Amino acid sequence: MALNVATTPMRRPLGATGIEVSVLGLGAGPLGDARMSEADADALVGAALDEGVTLFDTAPSYGSSEERLGRALGARRRDAIIVTKGGYGVPGVADWTGDVIRLGIEAALRRLGTDVIDVFLLHSCDAWTLGRDDIAAELDRAKAAGKIRASGYSGENEALAAAVASRRFDVVECSVNVFDRASLGGAVAGAAAAGLGVLAKRPLANAPWRFESPPDAGDVRTYWERARAMSVDASPLGWTELSVRFAAFAPGVSAALVGTSRREHLEEAIAAVKRGPLEEGVERMLEERWRASGGEGWPGVI
Repeated sequence: MALNVATTPMRRPLGATGIEVSVLGLGAGPLGDARMSEADADALVGAALDEGVTLFDTAPSYGSSEERLGRALGARRRDAIIVTKGGYGVPGVADWTGDVIRLGIEAALRRLGTDVIDVFLLHSCDAWTLGRDDIAAELDRAKAAGKIRASGYSGENEALAAAVASRRFDVVECSVNVFDRASLGGAVAGAAAAGLGVLAKRPLANAPWRFESPPDAGDVRTYWERARAMSVDASPLGWTELSVRFAAFAPGVSAALVGTSRREHLEEAIAAVKRGPLEEGVERMLEERWRASGGEGWPGVI
């Protein structure tokens, strides 16, 4: 049975990092969309903080997301946990080197207008890159200097498993949703057992139920095809509530990251988390549909 709203904990430890995060985080990618006004960005971040959402996930590849997030947090920076990413994108510096990590962290600190990044993730590199000593050394130096509090990896499949097995990281971020759950019994379980924080991205699976025909975007199309194969009826909860509760309360997950530009969508996700885990019968049905549709062979969507 789902937990009562009043008893559902809204914060959790992020593994063994010593950082506490809200169960629901805001995926701040939409803040980087030029179609979103500065005022709307400020209002969305402020509303998230007002509703108890303290976790914000961004990256330099999300347009102006870092800069806007930093400005929107302003004097409330101390109330937030910022996750950003790197490993690429510093002019004149080779990607996936120690130098790009060092300079990328410095650049992210400036863009975010902060003295410390709570979690810095290597952004979707391959398993070989994860083992580079120069990258690991720069992450260690940044932690020792107080520029980052925790380091980790954002990605899927073999590289995700390698990141967990390496014992070099504090946090991992990967896709977890009704149609993307292969990591739950493997990398996510291993990460949680090793004391790593686990951030679940794409809990809504890019909302494939919006489309009557196959969408053009490859990742969304993959989820659309999986959704059709599983043929799940989300009623009476509705897709947002079913999806958010599934991801936020999946075993081993520290927090689920919902990316949105609209306050009403954020509030809907917050209300879903407050209702607690899905009922056992619903969980069982979702797993049975996933297995029957060949889900165990579906790779994580990057």
